[in-house]
Amino acid sequence: MFSVPGDRTPRLGIVTGDRIIDVAAIPADSKGPPRMPNSLLELIRLGPEAWRQTAEVARTAGSAKSHAAKDVRWHAPIPRPAKNVFCLGRNYADHVKEAARARGQEFKLPTHPVFFTKAPTTVIGPYDEIVWDQGVTQQVDWEAELGVIIGIGGRNIRRGDAMSHVFGYTVINDVSARDLQSAHGQFFKGKSLDTFCPMGPVVVTADEFGNPQNKTVMLRVNGIEKQHGNTADMIFPIDQTIEVLSRGCTIEPGDVISTGTPEGVGMGRTPQEWLQVGDMMETEVEGIGILRNRVIAQRE
Repeated sequence: MFSVPGDRTPRLGIVTGDRIIDVAAIPADSKGPPRMPNSLLELIRLGPEAWRQTAEVARTAGSAKSHAAKDVRWHAPIPRPAKNVFCLGRNYADHVKEAARARGQEFKLPTHPVFFTKAPTTVIGPYDEIVWDQGVTQQVDWEAELGVIIGIGGRNIRRGDAMSHVFGYTVINDVSARDLQSAHGQFFKGKSLDTFCPMGPVVVTADEFGNPQNKTVMLRVNGIEKQHGNTADMIFPIDQTIEVLSRGCTIEPGDVISTGTPEGVGMGRTPQEWLQVGDMMETEVEGIGILRNRVIAQRE
């Protein structure tokens, strides 16, 4: 999603090289859907045939209905999810180990996916600022993650069918207030502060992304690498995650699943490291792109 100078309304774009095709500006015709969607969420909800038609119409539109990527403002692919972002905790063994060590707990791998959620109000764009309210938390941490965008909803989805429900993939930084996690005894509040879910810069469709279980996940703070993992090391891969999450729980088109983080978070370091005002985080997933988010102080 992007907007142009003079109009901050997010609109759907398809990235081709260094340009973004403005989907809503393409006239509807017999080869496309009845109307061109204005947002990614709208496109996803139209279903697979509309996905194919929209991509085909965009390919033939040429550069006349496009903007230079450097001239637009980038928004999160789904700026306001319809419901909370689903997240996995403890989904990489080395991260489980570092978290247990930091908390003085016994190292034990989970036998079931650990689910929590982040509020929709956490979501910001790929280059937006993370606002740190120092009156609320003093321990702001980073977590680089692969995000999954659901394309086809369902309930009690079988593992063998799970990947056919995926629309595409994006990059997420599951920014976390560790002291709030400890104080509340669970994840939600410490994960749900405003601006604590940078997302983007794009969604790469499942057919273009390839195998999601062999992608490098990285994060840098001020140019220094802090995390470098691979999705092959997930304890619960994406198909199993979708299967378990959907048991008795309907997942819907446009739902977002953040699949957990590899080792290297600030909490797990010796000594522990926390983000500071002015820090720049770069969160990267192979084949998708890079989020660049600076930490700023909450203004009174």
